[in-house]
Amino acid sequence: MQKTSTTKFDATVEAHIRLGVDSRHADQQVRGAVVLPHGTGKTVRVLVFAKGDKAEEALAAGADFVGAEDLIPKIQNENWFGFDVAVATPDMMGVVGRLGRVLGPKGLMPNPKAGTVTMDVTKAINDIKAGKIEYRLDKTNIIHVPVGKVSFGSEKLTENFQTLMSAIIKAKPAAAKGQYLKSVVLTTTMGPGVKVNAAKISE
Repeated sequence: MQKTSTTKFDATVEAHIRLGVDSRHADQQVRGAVVLPHGTGKTVRVLVFAKGDKAEEALAAGADFVGAEDLIPKIQNENWFGFDVAVATPDMMGVVGRLGRVLGPKGLMPNPKAGTVTMDVTKAINDIKAGKIEYRLDKTNIIHVPVGKVSFGSEKLTENFQTLMSAIIKAKPAAAKGQYLKSVVLTTTMGPGVKVNAAKISE
């Protein structure tokens, strides 16, 4: 990938993992989050839905945006999406739920499985800023996630990739039958894909 990435900017390396599950069934969903040891190389903007002490805690922990009901018209009416990850305290989910139709399709809805619905907003923000990524199946049973930048070099990219794959293998649903890892392809922004031997990963 480092040889074939010809972009003038520092290209992102992405993993595209096809799984042998059916995302239409609730018991075959694969979703979670993992902190990549070397991060993604991207500056992540974090929005926190919180009030009172938790709002102050979020600001102190380095959240880029913090708010409550006041954020609803901004997101709904002004179509504002100046953030990459949304975190919410559990008591705010009634408010955040009203944005489900807008945040859901963009993959920005806070979710307990991803650790983005929590009272520990400091940990959530620190993990996200350190390189925490969320992985989830799309409708075609493929997970698409960044694993770093070309400039990271082979060693760091390999460690990030192995950490991601370990998490996905651990998240294998009990209802999954047959071959779990169908195919794994690594690509760079605008570069060709490199197929990884899926059988070797699952060993």
